[in-house]
Amino acid sequence: MSVKTSLRAGSMCAAMLAGGVVCAAETGVVALYIPGSGTFLDPEALHWPNTVPVQITMLPQVITTPNNPNPAIKTVTVRAAHNGAWLGVLVEWDDPTKSDRIVVDQFGDQVALEFPLIYGKDNLPSPMMGNVGKPVDIWQWRAAFQRDLDEGEPGVRDLYPNTSVDVYPDEVLRATDARPYTGALGVDNLISHPHGASPVLEQTAEGFGTLTVMPEDQDTDGKGVWKDGKWRVVFTHPLTPASRNSTHFAAGLETVMAVAVWDGGSREVGARKAWANWVPFRLAP
Repeated sequence: MSVKTSLRAGSMCAAMLAGGVVCAAETGVVALYIPGSGTFLDPEALHWPNTVPVQITMLPQVITTPNNPNPAIKTVTVRAAHNGAWLGVLVEWDDPTKSDRIVVDQFGDQVALEFPLIYGKDNLPSPMMGNVGKPVDIWQWRAAFQRDLDEGEPGVRDLYPNTSVDVYPDEVLRATDARPYTGALGVDNLISHPHGASPVLEQTAEGFGTLTVMPEDQDTDGKGVWKDGKWRVVFTHPLTPASRNSTHFAAGLETVMAVAVWDGGSREVGARKAWANWVPFRLAP
């Protein structure tokens, strides 16, 4: 579905939904200016009710395999704000199960925002992870990373309490010798490293299979809170980041934003997700 098609379809929905939530296809997402300084790291901060909630309809992922024709999450609500130095984007969705442990055959809740690194109104990249020559910037929050930050990194016996193990390689070998036995850690996969700083990974992509994480490009932070059957996840990002491979914003700027969300309790992971096409996004002066 193209952006134009999405907007035409959206013109059929009401401008205002129940509870004063705005339809995304009618308005897009506007980051309101809120005076202050510092980051937007509190998903329950008092300023969020003063922003405009925008409902975004999620789509089934049926473009690549494995498909997800009936995703668990049908809509998300997005709010945005900025203070001239930092941008904050709050994403909320209903989820009766908190999935923040990743073990064999169990997956975690996740949400990601995507922005084009080079914005051209009539020359947009694919919302499905960009395409060659049209890179996208992806901010991905994971509930499992959030749990590690809030409660500490779980040990193997925490994740598999009924497993009987005599000894692990890192208990009898030097760290350098044990490294080949640690799988993804052995090849420096950043996703598998302990996350002591942030539950958000900033990544770039130019199409399926090109998702790249670089340690020097981690300008985005965030925090998620699950309460009363709902996730509230906030992303915060400097308007002028240090990295070239990170989205730059400015008051009055117009761009677009896409969303993806995974319900771990419904076995959604990887391509098995719900996604939303490009939605207009701008920062109010």
